[in-house]
Amino acid sequence: MTGVVEAAKALMAQGRAQEAAAALAVETANDDAGYLSLAYHAEALKRLGKLDAATQLAERALNANPASFSARHNLASFYGDLQRKQDSERLARSALEIGDAPETWVVLARALQGQNRFDEAEAAYKAAVQRRANYAEALADLTQLLWMRTGDAALAIGALNSAISAYPQDVQLRVRKARFLQYAGQAQAGYDALTAGPLDPVGELTAAQLILSEDADRALAHVQRVAALTPDAAPVRLSLTECLLALGRPRDALVQIEAMRRESPDDQLVIALQATAWRMAGDARYDTLYDYDAFVRPAQIDTPPGWADLHTYLAELALALESLHGLETHPVGQSLRGGSQTTTSLTRSEHPAIRAFFQAIDGPIRRYLTAVGPGNDPLRSRNTGDYRIEGCWSVRLRSNGFHTDHVHPRGWLSSACYIRVPKAVKSGGREGWIKFGESGTPTGAPLPAERYIEPALGRLVLFPSYMWHGTAPFSGDDHRMTIAFDVVPA
Repeated sequence: MTGVVEAAKALMAQGRAQEAAAALAVETANDDAGYLSLAYHAEALKRLGKLDAATQLAERALNANPASFSARHNLASFYGDLQRKQDSERLARSALEIGDAPETWVVLARALQGQNRFDEAEAAYKAAVQRRANYAEALADLTQLLWMRTGDAALAIGALNSAISAYPQDVQLRVRKARFLQYAGQAQAGYDALTAGPLDPVGELTAAQLILSEDADRALAHVQRVAALTPDAAPVRLSLTECLLALGRPRDALVQIEAMRRESPDDQLVIALQATAWRMAGDARYDTLYDYDAFVRPAQIDTPPGWADLHTYLAELALALESLHGLETHPVGQSLRGGSQTTTSLTRSEHPAIRAFFQAIDGPIRRYLTAVGPGNDPLRSRNTGDYRIEGCWSVRLRSNGFHTDHVHPRGWLSSACYIRVPKAVKSGGREGWIKFGESGTPTGAPLPAERYIEPALGRLVLFPSYMWHGTAPFSGDDHRMTIAFDVVPA
């Protein structure tokens, strides 16, 4: 290992990936760069979110050392991150020919799940757990897959419960169980399971999230135990902010929020919390940040080339999306309840109707950027007039399904485009409508929604990613199907 690689490895251990990447770039610029230089440079770029460039380096690393298990595993993982699920499967299987690491079985399982090959994915997750019985990440993924396939929480959590019985002091296993139960509608049970044993800092912060809505004082006590050790850590500031808002202390929360905004000025969740605190405090800056008339804009998507009219196109697009909704219920960690979400980004689809969607939305997005124009606020200050899509997925909600109020922390603009609309949206009660402004974090006194928009076929609603948004439940036998995506400046 060269001195440059040793130095870069040390920098990454300190969280200084940018410096590590810069140091390694000199070595990897050479066509005959060594395997370790390429591999560590790829890892540094991955940590910086530069997945395409990282993958190119990982490909070169494999070419430099084709017999390496690590090179095959790493490239399989990179392909998975890029939603290249078939390539990820191929490389993972290639790695497993010369090694048998549980991490590689997880990479394979995720590749199979992304191709809707759920039986095979389940078997691969179980293979990972067989090789490491307390592998928390694999157990969480297996639990989620079983839950999404069946909607049966007791069945889904069986393997995780067995691992907790065998490893009762493993906090991460209890954290994973608690988070699953929260999204399965059993937050109190999750809290009880988590606090049945000793907690590390991650466990304390997770416990605070689970109990926040019911007992903000107890949540604050969990956070304060971590804050006594690392008061300036971003997760601690975030949890402390949420507790202070839940206790009706917006001005105290703003002290934490302003520190977080200095560190991460584009974090959309932090901006949302700032808006919430301003609204609670009666600060006029809230109205500028949540300017619904200027920033929430519905528009009809364009008819893409190759289709006679928008109605024909939407009908074909709906059929294409239906084939991707093979799961029974919602994933863990997402906003939807009572429905399913596609498991891989639609940006990688080869289906003509899905690929055409990105042509259909290009005009509305560019017209939105022109309409909002430049400015000094968190939205307009980043408006370059150009954009790129950062993730795209479809959600199908059934009767009584809805989205909880949430934001998209890593976005800039977010969206909802309606591909199928239930009859109930015309019932007069705003069933199935998208709503804006209702806080997704407890605030003591409720902050109700301030703007509703009715779904309509082909309607695309664009809005800042920092705006709290959710949907009202709807009744009836039909489904509400959308495509959602995030936009970031290009």
